Amino acid sequence: MSFNISLSGLNAAQKDLDVTSNNIANVNTTGFKESRAEFVDVYAASLLAGGKTKVGDGVLTADVAQQFAQGSIKFTNNALDLAITGNGFFATIPEIDSLEKSYTRAGEFKLNADNFVVNSNGGHLLGFPVNPDGSSSSVALSTAIPIRIPTASGAPQQTAEVDIRMNLPAGNPIIDPLTPFDPTDPLTFDHSTSVTVFDSLGDSHIMTYYFRKAAANEWDMYTAVDGNRVDLQPTGTAGVGIGSYAPPAAAPALPSAPPLAAGNLSAVRLAFSSGGDFVGQYPGTIESVALGAGILTNGADPAQTVTVDFNLDTLGPNPNEPTQFASGFEVTALEQDGLAVGRLTGLDIDADGLVRATYSNGTSEPLSRIALVNFANNQGLTQVGGTSWKESLVSGEALAGEAGSGTFGTINSSALEQSNVNLTSELIDLISAQRNFQANSRSLEVDNQLNQTILQIR
Repeated sequence: MSFNISLSGLNAAQKDLDVTSNNIANVNTTGFKESRAEFVDVYAASLLAGGKTKVGDGVLTADVAQQFAQGSIKFTNNALDLAITGNGFFATIPEIDSLEKSYTRAGEFKLNADNFVVNSNGGHLLGFPVNPDGSSSSVALSTAIPIRIPTASGAPQQTAEVDIRMNLPAGNPIIDPLTPFDPTDPLTFDHSTSVTVFDSLGDSHIMTYYFRKAAANEWDMYTAVDGNRVDLQPTGTAGVGIGSYAPPAAAPALPSAPPLAAGNLSAVRLAFSSGGDFVGQYPGTIESVALGAGILTNGADPAQTVTVDFNLDTLGPNPNEPTQFASGFEVTALEQDGLAVGRLTGLDIDADGLVRATYSNGTSEPLSRIALVNFANNQGLTQVGGTSWKESLVSGEALAGEAGSGTFGTINSSALEQSNVNLTSELIDLISAQRNFQANSRSLEVDNQLNQTILQIR
């Protein structure tokens, strides 16, 4: 019996050494969780045996239990390096159409040849579909799909509106209305400013605005796109104003100068009060003619028009309107709503797992929300290698959710969770297991000597 007890002690000590050695070997493994060998004594007694004099039958390994304590966070320069602070696991599948899910805390992700986010084992990271505003459309694990970073460029957007705010110098002399406007002759206008606009294909064009003083408190504005004059009053909409200002019945019709497009192209009339405040404009809606003829020759939408907004407030002056003060010409705001073709410039991953692509044209697009999974009993998970686990009967079913909600932890981008192994503690455990092994070996040796002594009795 004593031989068996000593042998069980040797086996337990060897198991303890194995577990400790495995912990030490994985001290630098990302997302690794240390294990602990748990032992129980063996005691067997029959119903009529003397329990007070019964000796135990040795020791038995009850479990090698993983400890899911938080590991320290190491920051990196890769946006796809992800670390979970708190509870939860990343969910992965080996193939796009696979239903076999694995769970991991190791967030060393990268892009594969098809631009899917995968780990070093080729597992595809799962995420929840999102709406255009970034909200999750579903948080069920059954609806989670592999996250893919698009290779397509950001879509262009044609310019529909330009907002202008400026100061026109009150002291400028009036230009003779009989002098034809000529964008190539600076003597036929006072000031000009330009803005880059975009067509439906994302191609850029220079839209220039020319200002010329027509009366004491009135200015005319002309425009050209890529050097071609453009009419800004195709609809004949009425003028608008405030107070006692009455806009002219029609804006002046002035001929364009060769070699520009033939025809009489109209100007826009802007009116200011004696205090320099913007009080009216003609027409009420300042919109260009379709830009297609002679300007958009690249196949873009020929019906594109551009509205110019001076932010006229019919209730009175406000700081978003142009002014006419006794100071120099100054453009204080010039914005347009078009976008060029954008290329992917980076990824942003929030603490709640929202993956957003950013493009060179200044736009961003939500792609997915990283799915996190938790279990009722983490220690019941089945280890499958590669710092991954699978669901088991003991662990309970996988419960999916968003990072930062409920009991789920948050996600750190450009960071990795290191192993939670304490190397100092493991070295001490290693010494303890070694001493335990030596003691059981000595016990086995003493048992052997006693048997030899008994056999030598004559």
